Amino acid sequence: MTDRRGDTLKVAMPKGRIYKQASKLFREAGLPIPVDFDDTRKLIIDLPEARMEFIMAKPVDVPTYVEYGVADIGIVGKDVLMEERKDVYELLDLGIARCRMSVIGLPDWQPVMHPRVATKYPNVASQYFRELGQQVEVIKLNGSIELAPLIGLADRIVDMVETGQTLRENGLTEMETIFGITSRLIANRVSYRMKNDEIQSLCDRLQTTIAAVK
Repeated sequence: MTDRRGDTLKVAMPKGRIYKQASKLFREAGLPIPVDFDDTRKLIIDLPEARMEFIMAKPVDVPTYVEYGVADIGIVGKDVLMEERKDVYELLDLGIARCRMSVIGLPDWQPVMHPRVATKYPNVASQYFRELGQQVEVIKLNGSIELAPLIGLADRIVDMVETGQTLRENGLTEMETIFGITSRLIANRVSYRMKNDEIQSLCDRLQTTIAAVK
């Protein structure tokens, strides 16, 4: 695919809270990202001064855009990377949007025969229980995962936890942490070769900024 604007970096950005944290990090790294874009409804944001173009996407779609080369790089949570398993380079841990993937259930949960686990992350959940040597039936849901154990659809759930407030409000408890989650900078394999100078320069600036914050 030919980039009509030469060395402009096309960046797949997740909508929502991750975008606001990512754009703040970019500004701290000295990139001219206007603050008024943080609440924009535009799907494509042209940033000529930064020599970038932001493609605003659902978080789960970011690695697909990067894998297929319509975006050179992207920002995506480790949860999505683990679930989607796309053929991309993972370049940098940005250290933003921290949360964790956990096994969750009711406080009085007891092991049962043929347990069911509901989740938005069937690949992650299946691999986790397989590695534990546990046979479970994984049920894919897209929203309100917390409902599953409350209405008897599943014995436990696998989901992201940030503060745990939603769990507490619904009488659920965090049983096991599977892995920690932060947002990562990823790159298309061809773009990483063809635009290596631009991508590496961005990585260096972000890495310096991240190190200064720690």
